[in-house]
Amino acid sequence: MKQNSNRPFPPSRLPFFYGWIILAAGTIGILMSIPGQTMGVSVFTENLLRDLDIDRNNLSLAYLVGTMISGLLITKAGKLYDRYGARVMAFASGVLLGMVLLYLTRVDVVARALVGVGFKSPVLITFVLLAIGFFGIRFFGQGMMTMVSRNMVMKWFNKRRGMANAVLGIFTALGFAIAPQILNQVIERLEWRGAWIFLAILVGLIFALFVLLIYRDNPEDCGLEPDGKMKTRRRKSRPPSLPDKDYTLKEAHRTLAFWAFTLGLGLSALYISGLTFHIVSVFETSGMTKEMGLGIFVPTSVIAVLLQFGASNASDYMRLKYLLILFALGVLITTTGLISLGEMQVSYWLIIIGNGIVWGLYSVLIGVTWPRFYGLKNLGAISGSSLSFTVIGSALGPYMFSLSLEWTGSYDLVGWFCLGIAAFLFILAFKADNPNENEKKQL
Repeated sequence: MKQNSNRPFPPSRLPFFYGWIILAAGTIGILMSIPGQTMGVSVFTENLLRDLDIDRNNLSLAYLVGTMISGLLITKAGKLYDRYGARVMAFASGVLLGMVLLYLTRVDVVARALVGVGFKSPVLITFVLLAIGFFGIRFFGQGMMTMVSRNMVMKWFNKRRGMANAVLGIFTALGFAIAPQILNQVIERLEWRGAWIFLAILVGLIFALFVLLIYRDNPEDCGLEPDGKMKTRRRKSRPPSLPDKDYTLKEAHRTLAFWAFTLGLGLSALYISGLTFHIVSVFETSGMTKEMGLGIFVPTSVIAVLLQFGASNASDYMRLKYLLILFALGVLITTTGLISLGEMQVSYWLIIIGNGIVWGLYSVLIGVTWPRFYGLKNLGAISGSSLSFTVIGSALGPYMFSLSLEWTGSYDLVGWFCLGIAAFLFILAFKADNPNENEKKQL
C-alpha cells in the first residue's frame, strides 16, 4: 500500500503546480546518490589504497563484485517501487545509504578485529568488507535513489516530460561535474572517514527527512494531473507521450527497443565508469599529466549540459532512436580518442566531445524512453530491469580497465572492445523503433 500523499500537507491546495516542486526534489534526490556514483567513489580511491590492506586490482575487483550484486537486485527494487511508491523507497534508500557510509568508515577497524580473533588474511577480509560496502552504496545510491527520483519526476510530467528531463539533467550534470572537486576539499579538511561521516548525516538524516516532507509518487494520488492544467496544441509529428497500453516487464523484454537502449546505457556505464575510476592512470600511461586528465570534466560537462537541454526538449517531438544513433556515435568518438591518446593531439578533444555526447544523451534516454515506450504502471520494474544492466556495466568498467593495463600495459584493449560494441549498437539503433508504433503497424 502506497503512502498517504496528502500528508503532511495536500499538494492540491498549493497555488501552483506541485510538479515543479517534484522536479526540484527529484533533482536533489539524484544529487544525493553521488556517494554511490563512480565519480563519488573515485575521489576516495587513493585514500583507501593508502590506508587499507588492498591493492588497486583487488580494490577494483571489490567494486565490481559489490556493484554486480547490486545490479542483479535492482529489478526487484523496481518492483518494490511500483508497489510502495517514491516516498517510501527514497526514504529507505537515504537512511540505508547513510548507514552503509558509516560502515565504510570502520572497515579497517573491523578488519583488524577479525584478524585478532583468528582470521589469517587481512587482505581477504578487507576485500570482503569493501565489497559489502560497495554493494550498499551502489544499490542504495546509484541504483535505488537514482531510479526512484527520476521515475517520480517522469510521472508528474506527460507532454512536458522532455522539458522536465532537460531541467533535471542540467542540474544533475553540473552537480556531478563539480562533485569530485567538492568531495576532494571535504576530504582534505575532514580526511576520508570524516568526509563519509558528513555524507552519511547529509543523506541518511537530512535528506531522508526532506523525502518524508516533499516526495510524492503520482499526481493522481494527490488529486492532480500530470503537467498541471497546461493546455497544449497538438502536433501531428509529435510522438505519443504514453503508449496505448502499459507493458509488463515480460512484454518489454520481447521488444528489440528495450535491448537496444539497454545495451547503449550499459555500454556507456561500462566505459565512463572505467575511464573515470582510472582517469589519472589513463592519462599518465599515455604520457600526459594528471591535470590534463582531471581537466576533461569541465569542458565535457559544458557540452553535455548544452546537448542535454536541446535533446531533452527535442525528444518531445522526435523519434528516440535518432538520439540513440547519436549516442552510439558519441561512444565511437570517445573510444577512438582513448585508443589514440598520446599519439594524436586531437585525441584529447575526441574524448571530451565523445564523453559530452554520451553524458548529455544518457539522462535523456534513461529518463524519457521507458515511460514513452512502455507506460507508467510497471515503470519501476522495466526501468529497474534496464538499470540492472547499466549497474553491471559500471561494475565491469573499472576492472576491465585495470585488466587491460595489467595485460597490455595500456588501456587500448578495453578501448577496442568498447569501440566494437558501439559499432554494433550504431547499426542496431536504426531498428530501435517505439514498440507501440510497431504494434499499430501490425494491426
